[in-house]
Amino acid sequence: MTSLTRLGVILTDRGSKYAVSGAPVRTRTDVDAVLQDLKSDKAYAKATHNTWAAILPTGALKADDGESGAGMVILRMLERAGLDGHVVVVTRWYGGKKLGGDRFRRVQDATRTYLDHVGAGL
Repeated sequence: MTSLTRLGVILTDRGSKYAVSGAPVRTRTDVDAVLQDLKSDKAYAKATHNTWAAILPTGALKADDGESGAGMVILRMLERAGLDGHVVVVTRWYGGKKLGGDRFRRVQDATRTYLDHVGAGL
């Protein structure tokens, strides 16, 4: 089992809260296990979005979980940082106000926090 790192809520914007989590992974099965572990926490299971991306030996994977385009934002940041073998999950609890394009900046901020945490900052 992979070791999930939850950095918790790291920023808020107009009521929406963002958290970032991640773990080393090698396979899609590892990614699924990390997501299951994360969602075993009721707060994360009830989140509006758990978007994620990973670069595995078999290729890149991503999922928007209803936050259109967010998985690609995470994936591009992983590619630029050269961080293979990690899944990064950005969780959003919707705060009642649409953020427009700012939501991508918040996803970037959260992903950057994780990259900094593992020493792969951009």
